[in-house]
Amino acid sequence: MYKAQYLLLFCLFFCFKISAQQETRTIINFNKDWKFYLGDEPKAKDQLYHDESWRKLNLPHDWSIEGQFAENHLATSQGGALPTGIGWYRKKFKVSQSFKNKISYVEFDGVYRNAEVWINGHYLGKRPYGYSSFRYEISKYLKYSNEENQLVVRVDNSEQPNSRWYTGSGIYRNVRLVHTSNLAIDHWGTFISTPKVTNQEATVKVETTVKNTTQNSQKIRLVSSIIDASGKEITSTSQEYVVKDSSATFQQNIVLQNPTLWNIKKPYLYKIVSKIYVQNRQLDSYETPLGIRFFDFQSATGFSLNGVPTKILGVCNHHDLGALGAAINVRAMERQLEILKEMGCNGIRISHNPPAPELLDLCDKMGFIVMDEAFDMWKKRKNKKDYAQNWDDWHKKDLEDMVKRDRNHPSIFVWSIGNEIREQFDSTGTTIAKELSAIVKTLDKTRPVTSALTETNPDKNFIFKSGALDVLGFNYKHEGYADLLKNFPNQKFIATETASALETRGRYDLPKDSVVFMPKDGKSKLTNGNADFTVSAFDNVAAYWGTTHEISWNAVKKYPHIAGLYVWSGFDYLGEPHPYPYPARSSYYGIIDLAGFPKDVYYMYQSEWTSKPVLHILPHWNWSVGQTVDVWAYFNQADEVELFLNDKSLGIRKKENDNIHVSWKVKYESGVLKAISRKNGKTVLTKQIQTAGKATKINLSVDRPILKANGEDLAFVKVSVTDENGNIVPNAGHLINFNVSGVGELVGVDNGYQASLEPFKTNYRKAYNGLCLAIIQTKETAGKIILKATSEGLESNEIVMESLVE
Repeated sequence: MYKAQYLLLFCLFFCFKISAQQETRTIINFNKDWKFYLGDEPKAKDQLYHDESWRKLNLPHDWSIEGQFAENHLATSQGGALPTGIGWYRKKFKVSQSFKNKISYVEFDGVYRNAEVWINGHYLGKRPYGYSSFRYEISKYLKYSNEENQLVVRVDNSEQPNSRWYTGSGIYRNVRLVHTSNLAIDHWGTFISTPKVTNQEATVKVETTVKNTTQNSQKIRLVSSIIDASGKEITSTSQEYVVKDSSATFQQNIVLQNPTLWNIKKPYLYKIVSKIYVQNRQLDSYETPLGIRFFDFQSATGFSLNGVPTKILGVCNHHDLGALGAAINVRAMERQLEILKEMGCNGIRISHNPPAPELLDLCDKMGFIVMDEAFDMWKKRKNKKDYAQNWDDWHKKDLEDMVKRDRNHPSIFVWSIGNEIREQFDSTGTTIAKELSAIVKTLDKTRPVTSALTETNPDKNFIFKSGALDVLGFNYKHEGYADLLKNFPNQKFIATETASALETRGRYDLPKDSVVFMPKDGKSKLTNGNADFTVSAFDNVAAYWGTTHEISWNAVKKYPHIAGLYVWSGFDYLGEPHPYPYPARSSYYGIIDLAGFPKDVYYMYQSEWTSKPVLHILPHWNWSVGQTVDVWAYFNQADEVELFLNDKSLGIRKKENDNIHVSWKVKYESGVLKAISRKNGKTVLTKQIQTAGKATKINLSVDRPILKANGEDLAFVKVSVTDENGNIVPNAGHLINFNVSGVGELVGVDNGYQASLEPFKTNYRKAYNGLCLAIIQTKETAGKIILKATSEGLESNEIVMESLVE
């Protein structure tokens, strides 16, 4: 008995001694319990200011998305026609006495824009660019134990217009409080590269920057370990170094046998865990993602990944999340990527600014080829109050911070230093492009640099003439793809933007006999369009500078020297509602609408970009008797499609020439329209649509019925107005009212209609062409969430979700 007690005491003492030798950084989520005031209140920076009347909220937060649409908003419809202005945030917090000898920082992933920060009345600084991540050391200003600290942030988005798209306003990305030892790995202080990779062996190069705030030279032991996806340590290296100055960078090489390579179908992730020891006492531990892969861009043959020729099948996306605005939410971003992945998309171009870091985490995990982009303009402005006014003072710092923050993500394959930059037309483009490329290459030589160019004529392109670009990115001008190798010998190419085709989900203009470019005169004034600010969902309408999805994809598919494409755009986004003026307030370019409902052209890409069998027919089947209707079918894995109306064959169609779809002209009669695709005479798929009757019911379906009770998880509920047989009524526009009970709340509603002026933050929404969306967010309590939907004249419905503690 005494022996057992002795062993227990010894184990307790030994475990305590070991834990006493272990230190690591402490990262505290700083998103909860803020106070917010919309308007300017200069006294709010003072520590003793009374903010009892201010609104309480959690971050991330976008105050613009909470507002009402209005034509007189300074951001204009180009910026989403939502309010901007000035806002103040205040947060009180306590810090344990145990952190008094630590180095403390507050980190912001993004604040739009002109963020000024104070801690306990001390001014820390200002960051103009609304997309940059940044941090401040606050150690010397902190109070400890039971004393309260006061963090204050002023956000100024009042200078308008400053963007060509919706930006949001506020602290719209995550915030953290970080405590480290006085010897610790620096902010974004690791750089992982893989200079040699085969299927048998990979050399992993680890560069680690150690920050020393002791004011003395320090002897450290740096241990870097490779951890596999299961959490098991595979191999490691350990070396001793002396940190003589305030910071020093050390290089280690680790050889990994039989690595599992990261690719777009199986994006396997390791991680590097870096630890600092002084006299066997651990002072820091830092994790970095690791994806092992090799890739190449070639002039004649395009892109290859791990030695396999691979066409980049990408989309461009802006940062807003529809009804949620710019406030980031991991599940909302994941849902967008899931929808794109299902379409066959394997690439994302971040347009046109540094993204939320969580988006890159998701791209790492889900397998996307990312083009990370820094700027939409350089010194020459595109808007009166845009980033050009901050260029001279901030472009170097903002670009460096983007590269240092993002360079360890295996999903990133290309750095873009700009989009349709106006300096490309004169010699200033040569000088600036060289400077920016040199900044990137100083920090990362493992990836190529590009810029999205608008001219395929070398004489009009000074950025190309600089020699600073490793890959030439071209926006539109697909007619010039055939001559790229001749006009730009030995260069490498990618289509950084294609299409700019326009569609409104569920709207079909007949007949569809030609491609329409809007507006015809190339000016902002509408010259041809619909009175309800819609665009036909047949793929036959495009902005005057672009073309249809089918034409642009065919041009990329045809030429092996084009490494791939990024379609403009994956999703509709707030702002830039070409070709219409207000009340249009969001774009028409998306393959998927703002609510996340696919447009018909989604299935064109799915039929081309995936190996799964696809058969999709359009339009709906509710028309006037005798009307001639264009019927299209997208399909793959088959030789032909036969169309039937009420079991009568309307003929067989096969793809001819470069056509990606087949079509029929059909005299309308109500009933069932059915398509059958066949391969060698055998049926592959059968799809049918039928005439919908009177709207009688509300149907609800949810993307995920089981949620996480973490206060952040989301359920996206699709609301369909149907007839008694469950057919969606294609012209239904009923007002749907929502009520949520249980442990969730309604955080957004939408219907995908680009000219809807209904607010996003309310408990009702009109259906548009039979559909709308309700977004439910969990609380930090487990239980049931019940959404009930009602509408006058329709049978109501409810859906139950379960929220569980992880």
